[in-house]
Amino acid sequence: MAARNVIIAQSGGPSPVINNTLRGIIHKCKHYGQTFGKIYGAWHGIEGILKEELLDISAQDDNEIELLKTTPAAGSIGTCRYKLKEGQENDLVRVMEVFKAHDIGYFFYIGGNDSQHTALSISQKCIEKGIETISVGVPKTIDNDIGDSEFKLIDHTPGYGSVARYWSYNIQNLNEENRGSSPADPVLVVQVMGRKTGFIPATARLADPDREYPIQIYMAESNIPLPLLAENVNKYLLEYGRCIVVVSEGYDAGNLGEKKDAFGHSEYGASKMSVHQVIVNYLNSVRLKARGTARGQVPGTDQRHSMIYASNTDLEEAYLVGEKAVEIAAENENGWMATILRRDSDIYDVKYDKVPLQKVALSERCFPEKWIAGNRYDVTDDFIEYARPLVGDEWVNIPIVNGKQRFTRFKPVFVKKKLNEYIPEAY
Repeated sequence: MAARNVIIAQSGGPSPVINNTLRGIIHKCKHYGQTFGKIYGAWHGIEGILKEELLDISAQDDNEIELLKTTPAAGSIGTCRYKLKEGQENDLVRVMEVFKAHDIGYFFYIGGNDSQHTALSISQKCIEKGIETISVGVPKTIDNDIGDSEFKLIDHTPGYGSVARYWSYNIQNLNEENRGSSPADPVLVVQVMGRKTGFIPATARLADPDREYPIQIYMAESNIPLPLLAENVNKYLLEYGRCIVVVSEGYDAGNLGEKKDAFGHSEYGASKMSVHQVIVNYLNSVRLKARGTARGQVPGTDQRHSMIYASNTDLEEAYLVGEKAVEIAAENENGWMATILRRDSDIYDVKYDKVPLQKVALSERCFPEKWIAGNRYDVTDDFIEYARPLVGDEWVNIPIVNGKQRFTRFKPVFVKKKLNEYIPEAY
């Protein structure tokens, strides 16, 4: 059988390690040269397929492909927030037309739960239309919310280990700030990502596993109202003289006037009022049990694209799960997602497997109740045991040229279009 071409696409919010998954897919496809032909990158996810904007990765320099390992975010081939919603039949038909026009035998979609649903929809449509294209999902999300609460479908997602490392180190830095400035600013409120689940804010505890810092962690699942939060903070002010409040962007602080993205998710970074500012304002409106005032900080998207804080463990796993996706496709297995499962061992170890896309598409794993401490503003040691291996121990080695980080820069070599112009349905 002649080799058939490949499209790789990325969707949703980026991570520091997403490009190493892309690199893993590219390398493994080249390894199976008799199975996989030309390798194309969909320019900005599924939108690139709909617009027939396909970057020719096979035409890129090997050195640029190698640099994907330490190139953060999604600037190499782009990402998107476009969703193939139910009823967008024209979009699905267009995807099939592009696949046929460019002899696409394999489609890899790197992304979160919504992206896995898109991969599933495309897989099912190919089967329905008799198009021989293998669709494989590849997990990615810093939120760690794909899969099930028992962690049997996937233990953790690539990207999560790096954001965990980011907060583990930054909370240490913020603690030094708070220690020094506490006479004037006794309360520091730090907002972290995590719309509906507490996996990211929980990683603040990795900075202080022995609980020596005056930290309180408020997740979306904490279910603590503002007045009780203020009482908790004042309790720490009386005991320690200061308090660091780590709060999820999904914490219920009332109406923020937030906007929605194309997936229907709240965009807290685009809200009229941020969660942390509501809390800071509230704390300063009540009487704090210490001199000075509360102040806040929002690192924003830095936590999902800061390569300097990336976890080497995360980088390695992101690469290998990309390789696993290609192995699944090479076996002509359609409608699966590559996954990472933890082995039952005293030493941290994982294996790479596959799960049906139907089981992970649109899944939304919440932070386990058993990992929330009794006071509702801390996590248990079991969570620390789960998350600690993911952050690794070594610093990432990023190439530096003339004092600047050297990131991948693909040449703008696009495949010649064969179809008429198309405007995606949701535009």
